Amino acid sequence: MAAASPGQRLNVAPQERMNVAMIGYSFMGRAHAQAWSTVGRHFDLPVQPHMKVVVGRSAEKVEEARAKLGFEEAATDWREVVARDDIDIVDICTPGSSHHEIAIAALEAGKHVLCEKPLANTVEEAQAMADAAEKARVNGVRSMVAFNYRRVPALAHAKQLIEQGVIGDIRHVRAVYLQDWIVDPEFPLVWRLQADLAGSGALGDIGAHIIDLAQHLTGATVEELTGHTHTFVTERPLAEGSDGLSATGSGGTGPVTVDDAALVIARMSDGALATFEASRFATGRKNGLRIELNGSKGSIAFDLERLNELELFTADGTPATEGFRRILVTEGDQPYMEAWWPPGHIIGWEHSFVHEVRDLVVAIAEGNDPQPGFAEGLQVQQVLDAVQSASDQRGWVTVPE
Repeated sequence: MAAASPGQRLNVAPQERMNVAMIGYSFMGRAHAQAWSTVGRHFDLPVQPHMKVVVGRSAEKVEEARAKLGFEEAATDWREVVARDDIDIVDICTPGSSHHEIAIAALEAGKHVLCEKPLANTVEEAQAMADAAEKARVNGVRSMVAFNYRRVPALAHAKQLIEQGVIGDIRHVRAVYLQDWIVDPEFPLVWRLQADLAGSGALGDIGAHIIDLAQHLTGATVEELTGHTHTFVTERPLAEGSDGLSATGSGGTGPVTVDDAALVIARMSDGALATFEASRFATGRKNGLRIELNGSKGSIAFDLERLNELELFTADGTPATEGFRRILVTEGDQPYMEAWWPPGHIIGWEHSFVHEVRDLVVAIAEGNDPQPGFAEGLQVQQVLDAVQSASDQRGWVTVPE
């Protein structure tokens, strides 16, 4: 079967199903569960995913999650679930500290794997995961990293326009991802602020997204960079019970061991210059991702707060009238949009996850490698590591090939 383009509806009647086991059920787990429950209702799939089992540490809480999210079963031992013969896909929505162990066990058990970003907490862990994925691939086992913003239709459309040469050769990439959810110094010490669980702070949590996007849209990689990371609040109240975005204090304080913000200047493999800024201390910014690419013939810009739109400038030689124009990405011939609503009826953030699992299921069914794979996840991890090294060394660092 020929590979389907994003948004193309497959006229293939479902003949079997794939059972999904999701490990973790908090913020990202809810987003993934919504995608699994929705994808088959809007896209015609060659194989239907079935929400078989959700896994968590607390029997009581995971049962509540099962009932709320729509899974058939709840379990507390991910190792038992991964070993089950009736599980086909393992979806990892846990903190980064457990990605490595779960993903490798799942791949060795012959399960397809979807893993949240960043791929791991260290380059060494990511390398082991990429090696396991390559070994499993020989036996038809597929794996993908969940960089969901690649699946925003406007960004997928931007990718098409760039590949078509609409803005010419890329010269500059500017990307920022700004949040403010930990500006209050009394916000508790949740797991996302602890290096042993999260790996890094704003750098890995949201910086990974814009690094992946820049490389995905340009088709180039970050070759060399310098950067700086900084932690503004170094001690926080200890947390009791958290979904990673909110928590209640339990008395006492503990050290923040990750960065609050990261700044990067980079050279890309295609000769472009790039800047990246990731901060969870940008007061007033809730989820402010913006990326702009300047080329020899024009520019493209995207703002997540206007998710259904692109800004496009093309030089036509008439300065009196040329300027950025707004493209509303809701037409049926634009990426993924054929499955949704009539033109002008916008979609939201959660739809990027629906498109993500759609692409994974189709790739598995057609025997193709979904993108981005673990090798791409490893490469992003190498960039993150290089940023931290540059900050520590206060100099330029070459990203390993």
